[in-house]
Amino acid sequence: MGVRSVFYLGVDVGSVSTNLVLVDQLGNVEETIYLRTQGRPLAVIQTGLKELAKRYPDEAIGGVGTTGSARTLGAVILGADVVKNEITTHAVAAEQIVPGVRTILEIGGQDSKLILLKNGVVTDFAMNTVCAAGTGSFLDQQAARLQIPITKFGSLAAEARHAVRIAGRCSVFAESDMIHKQQTGHTLPDIIAGLCEALVRNYLNNLGKGKQLVPPIVFQGGVAANVGMCRAFEKALGQAIIVPEHHMVMGAVGAAILAGEAVKQKGGASNFKGLAMAEQPLVAGSKECKDCPNLCEVIEICEAGQPIARWGDRCGKWESSVAAGKQDWPDLKPQTAVR
Repeated sequence: MGVRSVFYLGVDVGSVSTNLVLVDQLGNVEETIYLRTQGRPLAVIQTGLKELAKRYPDEAIGGVGTTGSARTLGAVILGADVVKNEITTHAVAAEQIVPGVRTILEIGGQDSKLILLKNGVVTDFAMNTVCAAGTGSFLDQQAARLQIPITKFGSLAAEARHAVRIAGRCSVFAESDMIHKQQTGHTLPDIIAGLCEALVRNYLNNLGKGKQLVPPIVFQGGVAANVGMCRAFEKALGQAIIVPEHHMVMGAVGAAILAGEAVKQKGGASNFKGLAMAEQPLVAGSKECKDCPNLCEVIEICEAGQPIARWGDRCGKWESSVAAGKQDWPDLKPQTAVR
């Protein structure tokens, strides 16, 4: 059976989740796969490829783009046509789904971002990668402490009659304040709604200070599924919040769209290594190079026993050694197979 359509694959490899998305040539989302990274990005990328291989032949994948904190790793494994940071990919995806978007609120598992656009171009952005308050992992932690499924966190917040004031400048203080409010008799919905409002204040104070957040405003990332957070943003900003259908995988959507553009610029040729990479034995290793005072930590990826990429060295010696076909790497330890 012949291939009816060509799709572009976007892969967002983050600290909490790894997302794979297929978009068609018009940028419409065809397939989404959401996986927990669990500290094993190589294995999880291969798991995602196995899922795709069940439904698509190699010929259906016209190009690949990677993004996320492990985008370089993903690019090496997949043979990516484009590698972009999360700011770019989230902006591209939002503009595709909500044309004319001016403000993007993005809250993921370990970080949060604010992106401002004008005429489809990023004009300003801010990232929080330090403070845990306001991230998805903190909400997960509080849901577990309260023994509430995270999927019900937002609906409980929507039941609140009066959101209590929670200190949200720090995750430690927020948790202590929540416990105090519980002990003084406040209802759980009121406390959860108060927590959502506190996290929104934290986000706006850290990322939005001095910035004008103009509508249309799009809320992306896993936390956008939380109705309580959406309502808290609407209350704080006095504006309607748009949550896209594929809000959890928007980084991967943007990477896929950019992959399509990159391949078209190259005349249709792609670097994609194929879905068979799901079965290749991959090994990751590292060493500290002692050849100079920089003491660079160099990463090596091997496929079927052969190095296919090295990076992390400031001088580029080890990185260029792969291109030169040099296989030797003395004192590499330890090497850890992904499976």
